[in-house]
Amino acid sequence: MTNAAIVILAGTESHADMGRLVNGLEAAKEFAQTDGDDVELIFDGAGTQWIPELEDEESDYHELYQAVREDAAACDFCAGAFGVEDAINETDIVTLDDHDGHPSVRSLVDDDYEIITF
Repeated sequence: MTNAAIVILAGTESHADMGRLVNGLEAAKEFAQTDGDDVELIFDGAGTQWIPELEDEESDYHELYQAVREDAAACDFCAGAFGVEDAINETDIVTLDDHDGHPSVRSLVDDDYEIITF
């Protein structure tokens, strides 16, 4: 059994960022599909900007996102800082504010999660 926290930090500005997003989603999907594994998918920093795009059914990666969406959460502070707070609030994606408005990476480490960033 493996616990993994996939953290998407890549923004939406470049082809390289999109590549990091897709690789992160694919990694999350692999953990989600493996019996006994537990995965948390966290959109943090500029990565929060992906959620409104991925929620759009016309997105090239909407289907991949849907495969891992139930494991997804977003940084509460960063959603506001990157201007996507309202769009995320229109979804049922949970926002995390455990540590000064951000997700607590320490608590994930304490719970034996491997932290993988994209």
